[in-house]
Amino acid sequence: MSAEAAAAAAELARRPSGPCLIVVFGATGDLTKRLLMPSLYNLKVSGLLPDRFAIVGVSNVEHTSQSFREEMEAAAREHSTGPFDPGVWTWFAERLHYVTGTFDDPATFERLQQRLDIVEKESSIPGNHLYYLATAPAFIGTIAERLGAAGLAAAPAGLWRRVVVEKPFGRDLGSAVELNRRLKHCLEEDQIYRIDHYMGKETVQNLMVFRFGNGIFEPIWNRRYIDHVQITAAETLGVEKRAGYFEGAGTLRDMVPNHLFQLLALTAMEPPNSFAAEAVRDEKAKILSALQTPTQEAVLTCAVRGQYGAGTSEGRDVPAYRAEPGVAAESRTETFAALKVSVDNWRWAGVPFYLRTGKRLRERSTRISIHFRRPPLQLFRHTGVDALDPNVLTVHVQPDEGISLRFGAKIPGPSVDIGDVEMKFKYAEYFGARPAIGYETLLHDCMIGDQTLFQRADMTEAGWRVIQPVLDVWQALPARDFPNYASGSCGPRESDELLRRDGRAWDDGG
Repeated sequence: MSAEAAAAAAELARRPSGPCLIVVFGATGDLTKRLLMPSLYNLKVSGLLPDRFAIVGVSNVEHTSQSFREEMEAAAREHSTGPFDPGVWTWFAERLHYVTGTFDDPATFERLQQRLDIVEKESSIPGNHLYYLATAPAFIGTIAERLGAAGLAAAPAGLWRRVVVEKPFGRDLGSAVELNRRLKHCLEEDQIYRIDHYMGKETVQNLMVFRFGNGIFEPIWNRRYIDHVQITAAETLGVEKRAGYFEGAGTLRDMVPNHLFQLLALTAMEPPNSFAAEAVRDEKAKILSALQTPTQEAVLTCAVRGQYGAGTSEGRDVPAYRAEPGVAAESRTETFAALKVSVDNWRWAGVPFYLRTGKRLRERSTRISIHFRRPPLQLFRHTGVDALDPNVLTVHVQPDEGISLRFGAKIPGPSVDIGDVEMKFKYAEYFGARPAIGYETLLHDCMIGDQTLFQRADMTEAGWRVIQPVLDVWQALPARDFPNYASGSCGPRESDELLRRDGRAWDDGG
């Protein structure tokens, strides 16, 4: 892509989308209230919503359009990342509508079609539809099929119809393959937007610019200079009100095949030929396909699970997972997972990737840490230096988005002593951008038809292929030591042992 074309694409991405209508299935749910509506409100504040725009919510909760507007206003006020502007909300509320119905009832989709016809005529919206499936995973295939049967999935000439699917994309390899089959039966692949909110983080998107736009990093981004990579997604929160979902999923399913593998793919991918969506997704898919699938024997040493017990989190006493509302008293569901995975290609041969994620941990942090190889110690043989710490480049995804580099420097004084120093860059300090929820970029991309940050069917199935042996072993051998880490800690000791066997340690000492 030429510089002129890249500049034109960047300018296009900053403009409002064309006229469109968003249908939100699951419109009264937590996802809609906490993330979708506040993000769409933020897009209006940023001038990125078209004037000819409307939202139709669909749920089985009885509402009028007016009562739905009132509920969404309360949600936007509570979860907005900036000052709430009543004038902006007035514009927004005028474009909110509601349809009551269940997702498996054809009559719901008949009422939806009637409401869409009315709204499109009143608002002069030509018929571009974005269907957002903010529902439980069990409804995704059904809703897609009902949209197809009602004639709502096929777009008239010159218009578009797109469907946004929230993770998890299945619960194992077999169900992921079946879900993709059902979606493709009524939709084309270019209509399907499998969303992962981690991909909306500025630092995640900047990772490609950081790697491929700076001549000092890409030449050393390989097995010759990098010793290993650590990817952490830690939460201080517990299961909260999600026990109904989480008990049947667990942390491994909930986080690894989507969030963590997407971070891994961006970290390890080869340079794409351009920033075109398919060029980027092709390279990410190659990495996911190159992940080695562990044998069942290897799972015993390359995968760790844990469940939090009682402890202290952020200064307050918190209960064990098994004492949370809705959780079985003898639950075997994991709230922590750590894996060692390998990318079987030339660039990364012999470089392990360590992944970990969990709830009720010591700190909230999502980061990618690149650990470089240690230099030889010969030069310092006759000094007070007996070991050289590795240089570490860390991409901080959340909560403080930025990039830091740790390296050694001589401590002032007559003797040769080395101390670690750190250079840090933070987005908020340099660019002063309005705080975002993380869905804004993704929603805007859906409306303009940019699939770069969204997963394809082959990518979702490649991730599950790696995870499936772990699921099988953990199901066959239920954990007997749960709970095995205290709330407020860094996770189970077996997680430390996963790296210690290789002569390494987690970067935060946990």
